[in-house]
Amino acid sequence: MDTRLLQRNDLAYRFETFTLDSADGQRHYQVWVGLPHRPAPAKGYPALYMLDGNAAVEALDPALLAQLDQGQAPVLVAVGYAGGQRIDRSGRTFDYTPQRPAGEQRDPMTGEPSGGAQAFLRLLQGPIAERVNALAPVDTQRTALWGHSYGGLFTLGVLLDQPSAFATYIAASPSLWWAPGWATRRSLGLAGRLEAPRRLWLMHGEAEPARPRPNLPPAQETAAGLARVLSAVPRLSVRYQGFPGLGHGPMLAASLRQALRWLNEEGGM
Repeated sequence: MDTRLLQRNDLAYRFETFTLDSADGQRHYQVWVGLPHRPAPAKGYPALYMLDGNAAVEALDPALLAQLDQGQAPVLVAVGYAGGQRIDRSGRTFDYTPQRPAGEQRDPMTGEPSGGAQAFLRLLQGPIAERVNALAPVDTQRTALWGHSYGGLFTLGVLLDQPSAFATYIAASPSLWWAPGWATRRSLGLAGRLEAPRRLWLMHGEAEPARPRPNLPPAQETAAGLARVLSAVPRLSVRYQGFPGLGHGPMLAASLRQALRWLNEEGGM
């Protein structure tokens, strides 16, 4: 991964970093925290937690950071993996996927261990959030979570199971094929779990394939269809955007940059 931006001292943000391990000691994380230079609001800064943090920081640039500083100025929390790989396939396969209802917890595409989403959420809400809050005061009522692909699947899972964890959920190109029909089924009880209004922003590249590999079944759900289903949930505001001509890979940077623009425009982030 390219970390040259994070080392510059002429930006609207400064970056701090820390490392920590998973509770079972099997995965090792590096977290980059982008801190605005402007003073914190009385209730603290808004914050955006970004999954696949190694790749997420590469989507940032000086002009975008300057725009954020002139707008909502959120704290940026890029949760990546130690080692410098842009995408840590094994780590994210385990961390970002829900448990399957029955059978061995193996990823259907890679065969690697999966099903660690609940443990990873505890890490986000516990040790990682504690370290972030020690660096800057954060308004817990104005936090957002962004994820792409498996990260989008994780983001949806947190909203559907524990919607109080964040205020805004941004799921880009979620891997809905991973557990066909799972998101729609979980949405049936979402209204009863929403203790306060929440926002969901769904994005999808219009050139993305229906399945990641020919030997896997296509998703029973689409991001656009899921947006329509979830739009009927009381107290959940849903926004959907398709990206013409974009495939799965390019959607990572495009969706993150769009999410940051939307967050910067929204006065109630």
